[in-house]
Amino acid sequence: MQPNLPARLAVIIPVYGEAANVAPLVARLDAALAGLAWEAVFVDDDSPDGTAAAARAIAAADPRIRCIRRIGRRGLASACMEGFLSVSAPFVAVMDGDLQHDEAILPALLAAVEGGADIAIGSRHVAGGGAEGGFSAARGALSDAGATLARMLLPVPVADPMSGFFLLRRELVEEVAPRLAARGFKILLDILLSAPRRLVVAEVPYSFRSRQAGESKLDATVLLEFAGLLLDKATGGTVPLRFLAFAAVGAIGLLVHMAALALLIGPLSFGAAQWAATLVAMTANFVLNNRITYRDVRLRGAALWRGLVVFYLVCGIGAAANVGIAGLLLRDGMLAWGAAGLAGALITVVWNYAVSSTLVWRAR
Repeated sequence: MQPNLPARLAVIIPVYGEAANVAPLVARLDAALAGLAWEAVFVDDDSPDGTAAAARAIAAADPRIRCIRRIGRRGLASACMEGFLSVSAPFVAVMDGDLQHDEAILPALLAAVEGGADIAIGSRHVAGGGAEGGFSAARGALSDAGATLARMLLPVPVADPMSGFFLLRRELVEEVAPRLAARGFKILLDILLSAPRRLVVAEVPYSFRSRQAGESKLDATVLLEFAGLLLDKATGGTVPLRFLAFAAVGAIGLLVHMAALALLIGPLSFGAAQWAATLVAMTANFVLNNRITYRDVRLRGAALWRGLVVFYLVCGIGAAANVGIAGLLLRDGMLAWGAAGLAGALITVVWNYAVSSTLVWRAR
């Protein structure tokens, strides 16, 4: 332990629900980084299981450990950025707090950057890398899909662009910080795509471990956020990432609306079927937007139900316009029922976006 030396390496560890893994991870870092002046910053998104308390209990006796507890803010990418910008060490690394990343390769990552690389990535997909026990079929497919999307835009070849384990100079972070979207789960890709120059990338193999405690945060919504990040970078950030996510959810809601309308148009009159389909689509949009578009300010508990009620009430105005316009187009013979329903649904999508950001998921 070298508490009196300024840290040469700061390890940023974004966490949520990892209380059982904090102490084992600190012990592993102590062994892996012996002889090096280092510090670890746990960035906790207000975990309900006491993750922040576990980190602070260690920090009380070990000045190399710090904890940032974030209230009302969520997301791995933004947590990493807060950690990066809170330290003064010349080198910074990111790793998960679930013990699945192999801390033993941190010295090799550091050596690669000290040797000339701009960024060194812990990789499962180069010779010598892999995953203990492999991934489940669903998680493997999710990871492969994300990697394929990433390689379409990356300016440099990277075998494992979905990695969450990497190391770089802090000055590079400072350079790219204003350009980052800093949303979602893949901060590495954000950095690679935001850098003003072509980065020199080194990949160090490691074996991705099986999780021993806690629960994985990877799900299908992560891939959707990931696709949104790629689209944001492809458009040069000219369109807000949140709007792109909302538009994607709106497209899904449109499909839900038309499917519901097709099922109900026989048993019900067009007007009744359009109202019912609108309600189904509104509910689907609310659920998906809460999980994807507004994930960082996700409504939970009583706030979720209040938000749904407000969403229904305010968007009812858009729904009235939806049904009225669609009915008018159908009655006047201008469009068939399918096209009329589509036109009415588009009115609702535009209205919903304006309302959602101001009244339902407003900053809290």
